[in-house]
Amino acid sequence: MTSIDFYLLSDAGADAVDRIACRLTEKAYRLGHRVFLFTGDQQRAEQLDQLLWTFSQGSFVPHEIAGSDAPVCIGYQEPPEEFADVLVNLTGEVPGFFSRFDRVAELVGATEKAKQDGRDRYRYYRDRGYALDTHNL
Repeated sequence: MTSIDFYLLSDAGADAVDRIACRLTEKAYRLGHRVFLFTGDQQRAEQLDQLLWTFSQGSFVPHEIAGSDAPVCIGYQEPPEEFADVLVNLTGEVPGFFSRFDRVAELVGATEKAKQDGRDRYRYYRDRGYALDTHNL
């Protein structure tokens, strides 16, 4: 069964969620996992694509938008079939395809809207019996 990790951010900066997503993605990639970053829209996918190249000096995370050749894929639609290790959800909703992944990282920003969306997602998973873990960042 899919395990779900909620990462609660205290930083309200505009790109705080995306920077944490990059850090989590880098860690998962270094551990040998394939990662799908779900952005929900093309513009955010392109922003995240750029940030993955620059978020940390000396870091290298091979990735592509909506592809399946790199170990990290950024997408705004359903992921390629090859991706089933780690899903990083950057939307305010539960993706319909989340259960095919071994792990899901739910990032919750510091704004009231983000917190409420996070609570709703948490309830959704909890009510369906998924293993949940929470991390305060």
